Amino acid sequence: MPPISQHFRLAGLRSLQVLPVIIFATIVVFLLAHVGGGDPAAAIAGENATPQQIAELRQHYGFDRPLPVQYFEWLGRALRGDMSLSIQSREPVLDAVTRAFPHTLVIVVGALALSLLIGLPLGIAAATRAHSRIDTFVTNLASLGIAVPSFWLAMILISLFSLHFHWLPATGAVPISENFWASLRHATLPALALAASGVAEIARQVRSALIEVLSSQYVRTLHAKGLPSGLILWKHGLKNISVTLLTVTGLTFNRLLGATVVIESMFAIPGIGALIVRATLSRDFTMVQGVVLFMVAIVIATNLIIDIVYAILDPRVSR
Repeated sequence: MPPISQHFRLAGLRSLQVLPVIIFATIVVFLLAHVGGGDPAAAIAGENATPQQIAELRQHYGFDRPLPVQYFEWLGRALRGDMSLSIQSREPVLDAVTRAFPHTLVIVVGALALSLLIGLPLGIAAATRAHSRIDTFVTNLASLGIAVPSFWLAMILISLFSLHFHWLPATGAVPISENFWASLRHATLPALALAASGVAEIARQVRSALIEVLSSQYVRTLHAKGLPSGLILWKHGLKNISVTLLTVTGLTFNRLLGATVVIESMFAIPGIGALIVRATLSRDFTMVQGVVLFMVAIVIATNLIIDIVYAILDPRVSR
């Protein structure tokens, strides 16, 4: 195991390498909001505003200045934690994002936990019984999980467990800090709707990686030496696919985070997914800018953590 100081150096090196990605992401977010969002001054002024009023607002907010100047001013404020004010509500964007994100995090973490708890055993069962009926069942189930749209599954879950059996709430959310169990009840159906694709992806990746390991020469040698199959699976098979499992877990988390845009709107959950939908419909470009930047930062941070842990588990990648 490399010394702790080497791990810190590795983390610092990976952080420096991700800086160009962060800068590029801020440029893309800024340009998308300004170029694709229409005239922000007209959005602030409203439908009945005169051209003179719009021009005055454009000058007041600095929208008439060159885009590079606006970008660096916006970036400087964002680095200080100031994401500007919402055009519609005049609320600080950062306050709205930090209030909404815990609801999203509960759903995404719950969906990821379900994906691992279900997908990992399915992948192991399929790999250890390759080309059997179990393998065929898991493979077909995984294909179905990827093909089924999350919004369609959400409607089925609402109809069955909320409207028919009245077991779980169909809409709304409760902060986990206020009532833990009520928060979990509200997050169960959204998490299940999100978890279907995660279960399928983890099961497929684990099956593929584990079959490759179990069919390798050194595993056949272990079998020839008389080691129990269970010991070989847990000590050698799963250990060798840990990096693959870590990678697919991180990618699944990022994908689930993006999928909340649809799921939160369907379940009326006040998370960042629903927040960006409302901001887009109301042409609140500062809110869209802030939410997208926040989500991009979460994805980049997740990838950075995975990259560092990946290098710790397999030191060859850090050379």
